Amino acid sequence: MMVAMAVPTNTITTASYCAIAKVLRSRGRALLLSSLSPSSVTICNNHNQNNNGRLPSPLTLSSFARGQSQWVPSFSFCTAAAADTDAATVGSNTNKNEEEEEKKKKDPEITIKEAAEMLDIRVGRVVKAWRHEEADSLYVEEVDVGEAEPRTICSGLVNFVPLHLLQDKKVVVLANLKPRNMRGVKSCGMLMAASDASHENVELLVPPEDSLPGERIWFGSEDEKENQPAAATPNQIQKKKIWELVQPHLKTDASYTAMLGLHVMRTSAGAVVSTSLKNANIS
Repeated sequence: MMVAMAVPTNTITTASYCAIAKVLRSRGRALLLSSLSPSSVTICNNHNQNNNGRLPSPLTLSSFARGQSQWVPSFSFCTAAAADTDAATVGSNTNKNEEEEEKKKKDPEITIKEAAEMLDIRVGRVVKAWRHEEADSLYVEEVDVGEAEPRTICSGLVNFVPLHLLQDKKVVVLANLKPRNMRGVKSCGMLMAASDASHENVELLVPPEDSLPGERIWFGSEDEKENQPAAATPNQIQKKKIWELVQPHLKTDASYTAMLGLHVMRTSAGAVVSTSLKNANIS
């Protein structure tokens, strides 16, 4: 049986065609579209769209519909196994959505705190520091982070921290960033600092005096230290943009304590702080 709907053919867009065909496909039916001409009714292919968004020119002559002594443009719905290929094409958007949903199940979005727990943030101690020979704004530091050899790290602190104050200083190090070549020096980490909104005042974060180089820093209560997951690899940090996700949520509070939202940045010896910058950004 064929059911006709009087709809002007030249107003049917590909989007409308796809919406109707999607319903029909679920019922094992195909869609045939008539032309305005009484001498031909055509099956049109939905995925060859012309420039103005209309359906393409006819591909195959078929049958026609007639009503009340005059020819009317119509949609005809009938069972047609031959149209399976077009129906499958129409359903491609549905399949794509299903694939995206499946991907989300396999790789669900993580919370900010879960992302922060993937960072390898450690207590460090600057063993040696000097001016970068090729960059006026950079220091080069050798930093003890509890490994066999000190890490070489470049920091843009020349305009903010006097060189003599870096020597033997306890610092906070983000240790699982991918190494970067900074004007000929391979930098393997980042010293974390607080800054005001104008970035005119910058100061290094300070771990407690009794904290030990190499200790991994966490966010939360004292009890959460034992529940720290393993840190992600530098490749994972870069690929998933973990630092970019976490950094906007790092601040100092009104008492100068470094925070991730409501979670304190903590070592076994106490909280990480800024010396004088409150409600400041951390990077």
